[in-house]
Amino acid sequence: MVLMRGAVILNTRKRVIVALVHTVVFLALAMLTGGIRVRPLHAGAPPSAWILPGVYALVSAVLLTLAAWAGGALERLYFGCCAAAAGLGLGRQIVGDPPMHAAVYWRVFLLGCAVCCAVAMLRDVGQVPDLPVGD
Repeated sequence: MVLMRGAVILNTRKRVIVALVHTVVFLALAMLTGGIRVRPLHAGAPPSAWILPGVYALVSAVLLTLAAWAGGALERLYFGCCAAAAGLGLGRQIVGDPPMHAAVYWRVFLLGCAVCCAVAMLRDVGQVPDLPVGD
């Protein structure tokens, strides 16, 4: 598959499997927590209320960095979908519901796309390229 050529980060079968498992877990988590009402953060919020948005911010930054470093188009799309989903989670934690309730559906959609990308990468990484025949 042409899209997988040049993969820099997810270039082995083991790495792609780990990425796929993580993405499926976070997709399930996004679906399960989608119905939970999120209140917006404010200046007087307790410090514990800022932990989850902090985690989302850190994860979003790391995933954006990985998307920038990714080599192949499919690998870049995978990290881009994951970064966008994490960014929507961050926005929902900061703004709260209902202004960001559509983010629940977009997160599930983006993580579903990331799962599809990971499955395609897994199929592509599993294929052994044809070796040229010598004279």
